[in-house]
Amino acid sequence: MNPIKTTKRALRRFLLETQLLLPDSQSRAGLSTSGASSPRQVVMDVIRHLECVQLDPVNAVRPNQHLVLAARIEKYDPGILGELLRTGAIFEYLANAACLIPMEDYPMFEPTRQRLRAKLQHQLDTHAPIIEQVLQKLSAEGPLPSKAFDSELRVHGYWDNVQAKTKATSHALNLLLDAAQIAIVGREGNQRLFDVRERVVPAELLQQSEQIDPHEASEALLEKYFRAYRVFEPSDPRLGWQRLSASERREAIDRRLRSGQVVTVEVEGLTKPYYILGADAKRLGFYAEEEQAGLAHADQDQVRFLPPLDNLLWSRKRLEDLFSYSYRWEIYTPAHKRKYGYYAMPILLGDRLIGRMDPRLDAKKKHLTVELLQIEPQVKFTKTLEKRLRKAVDAFARTHGAKTVSIENIWVES
Repeated sequence: MNPIKTTKRALRRFLLETQLLLPDSQSRAGLSTSGASSPRQVVMDVIRHLECVQLDPVNAVRPNQHLVLAARIEKYDPGILGELLRTGAIFEYLANAACLIPMEDYPMFEPTRQRLRAKLQHQLDTHAPIIEQVLQKLSAEGPLPSKAFDSELRVHGYWDNVQAKTKATSHALNLLLDAAQIAIVGREGNQRLFDVRERVVPAELLQQSEQIDPHEASEALLEKYFRAYRVFEPSDPRLGWQRLSASERREAIDRRLRSGQVVTVEVEGLTKPYYILGADAKRLGFYAEEEQAGLAHADQDQVRFLPPLDNLLWSRKRLEDLFSYSYRWEIYTPAHKRKYGYYAMPILLGDRLIGRMDPRLDAKKKHLTVELLQIEPQVKFTKTLEKRLRKAVDAFARTHGAKTVSIENIWVES
């Protein structure tokens, strides 16, 4: 297929639709809507469509996974994720990073599991006695949180530098989790609940994992990545969520170009192309035609607040190329060097990223404080826009359990 020529706006609108961030995206994607299906089914359908949702424990408002889903699902209930984990509909493992993934995809991650087991084998052998104790206790009593395991021994955990500070049983749980010998089945507050793999993953999926051809699994994981990103390019070192070299990434795309599974997209104003799935070419064509016709869009008033690890934000290069928006999560930046705040969430207005909101939720007082509401220099900050943003902040607060809101600072950047 010949390269598709299009504009930045057409491609970003296509991307936003595939990320379920335009009005009616779910119905256009053939997904359940909250009025037609159970809340559980709606959440499951969204996770399947997105392919995975990234996990993060930082809780400025709610953890990342809940904010991702709440940005896409009206009246989202955060308790549903716990139910999906408990019932084995989803599992936690490494995709873009630590993610929630539909359970049916478990076999394709076998090469990742084998790679991590090989990497961790020395530590697994070193801590074999404590690991065996942990497995025996989980087998007999699980699911259990980390605090259910007693150990006075301290070892060098994943995040220890000079001193050994990590409880030996906690380190054993982390090793077993990465080696996929155990799994997370829920949470009690901030405590993860662990259980042995055999009680979490259906036997037929474990058998498929044992029998899957490594090349077949690698190809399946690449295709899952392409469906998750929808607009992609080979410079991403995480392409396919595997340890691929630059030449291997290029070859993976070129091979699919030759078969027609992937199509080149030449974007007006960009020197390098992007790529989409061949099956998506017709949908991108719709937005290109809409753009050429100069049609007004009725969805330009909708405001969404995206968490720092939202699926749309995974590629910073794509943000800059298609949205002219530079984003850096400042959580690891020293406080005195932060420009926008440690949990600044991009503001999506229609199909534009127009600024950032840095929120804090006091769950006990049910109060949301917006420490900064920042507007990008190229955005015209009118009274109408301010009113719209304040209304959206109020709705965001109510969604996440706050009854009152204060905005401490509005900064229209010049």
